[in-house]
Amino acid sequence: MNRPNPPQRLLAWQARRRAAARVAPLGAALLALAWGAQAMARDLTVALHDGLAPGALRDAVVRPFAEVAGIAVDVQAWEGGVAALRTRLEGGAGWDVLSLTGAEMLAGCEAGLLEKLDWAALGGRERMLPGGAAECGLGVALRGLVLAWDRDKMQGMPGWAEFGDVVKHPGRRGLRKQVRGTLEIALLADGVAPAEVYRLLRTEAGVERAFRRLEQLRPYIVWWQDEVEAARLLASGEVLMTSAPSAGIAEAMRELGRPFAVQWNGGLTSVVALSVVKGSPNLANAVRLLAHAAEARVQGGLAARALLGPMTRGALEAVPAEAQALLATGQPAHGPTLAADEAFWRDNLARLSQRFDAWLPR
Repeated sequence: MNRPNPPQRLLAWQARRRAAARVAPLGAALLALAWGAQAMARDLTVALHDGLAPGALRDAVVRPFAEVAGIAVDVQAWEGGVAALRTRLEGGAGWDVLSLTGAEMLAGCEAGLLEKLDWAALGGRERMLPGGAAECGLGVALRGLVLAWDRDKMQGMPGWAEFGDVVKHPGRRGLRKQVRGTLEIALLADGVAPAEVYRLLRTEAGVERAFRRLEQLRPYIVWWQDEVEAARLLASGEVLMTSAPSAGIAEAMRELGRPFAVQWNGGLTSVVALSVVKGSPNLANAVRLLAHAAEARVQGGLAARALLGPMTRGALEAVPAEAQALLATGQPAHGPTLAADEAFWRDNLARLSQRFDAWLPR
């Protein structure tokens, strides 16, 4: 099958989006942000997860905090993953604060690698939306993995059932090349109600059902690995529908003017958290950063920049009305979403990833 070349505007957007997401090349002395002090005289070291909008977190949260606090902050990157988290922290990475997924935060908390937060010092748990106030993590954004399509090529409001029906809706489908999110979508496409997905995945029969559905869809799947690639597949017409991070599709709609649409009903949501490393020698500054990140105006600014849903109550007021419908915490009209079961993925990611990786090349 010949793939159409994406237009130059799309290529330019891809380059801008990827450049904006980077903090710095891994393995280097990444990026120092110092105000009123030499970069080596650090008051705080923040490690930003490569896959969790690190550029937006740096510019909308960390940089303004450093400027207001008048301290030297070293911003670094880390690759993500529960195993990498343990290796980094147990090896003495020298970090004070890091951004991480809910599963990583749970694992780090249970292993005693992260500080338990004093929520009174952060303004109280009640200021946060559900999932935003964890024992060892402050929710700064809510991500969404949604169904997306081009309205010029497909009318109506498809759901995951239509995604799975290649007879009534012929065409290729895009899916992320990883097990997390993909197994949930496979069950949703097989008619499983969102509330039953994780109950089923905790059984061997449920896992088998998910892989059986993926096997049926295999001839139609085009795999993507990041949000830019997901948007490119849709924009180029290579797929009729695709799963995609909501922020990436929203950015493509805003920047490229494409008539994309997203279906939030049955979309998967997950929290981006900030945590403090256990035993941080800069604990006071670390807590100050988290208190800053919990402010509604700060999370509203992050949401407007990265198109991720804020977790602090009232933060949406700082987001333009037209952008709110694109956010995971934007509108009740989104319909019921499926919150990622972080405990499930903490316990099963390694095992199911191994099975998924073995299944892929068949």
